[in-house]
Amino acid sequence: MPGKPHMKLEKAYADLVCGVDEAGRGPWAGPVCAAAVILAPRKVPKGLNDSKKLSARQREELEVEIKARAVAWGVGFASVEEIAEINILHATGRAMCRAIEAMAVRPVYALVDGNYRFPLPCEVRTVVKGDGISCSIAAASILAKVARDRLMVELDGLYPGYGFASHKGYRAQIHGDALLSMGPTPHHRMAWAPVRLALAGKNPMFAP
Repeated sequence: MPGKPHMKLEKAYADLVCGVDEAGRGPWAGPVCAAAVILAPRKVPKGLNDSKKLSARQREELEVEIKARAVAWGVGFASVEEIAEINILHATGRAMCRAIEAMAVRPVYALVDGNYRFPLPCEVRTVVKGDGISCSIAAASILAKVARDRLMVELDGLYPGYGFASHKGYRAQIHGDALLSMGPTPHHRMAWAPVRLALAGKNPMFAP
């Protein structure tokens, strides 16, 4: 059984280290969001874990704790226009840069979830499945997920019928049906295969 996230990686550095993670690389609609968090070893919120393993209520409660206890935190977005212009990988890196730049305290090192070394404004160490290993990466995954989900709920109010509040822009039957019947919104990723299929009058649920 895998253990819970810990602070061992962070404690290996003498200088300030942040955890960095993203939310929203794969949806059909909405921006990609990233967060960066510097945690104080003696003020780590209880219950930190990979955001995907937590309920929405748990994430929202932990968001408050993280922001109250962290040495510093930041959130950054990259828009659907940027995703189209520079691709999702580089847009994710841009969102991560913005998250770090939004912090009140600049880290010296960043522990980044995954195996891709994004060019960030500090030294980078990649950590595969880091949101289940590092407390600061887990905290970043929670902030990024909550911030993006909150934005998608707002978009649901502006564009009713797509179901953004429930699926947050990801693959879902209500989403596919709405794309076919109403077409894409300005917040859809036009280059994504499901959106292209819908524009051609084909079922987006059949996209690979």
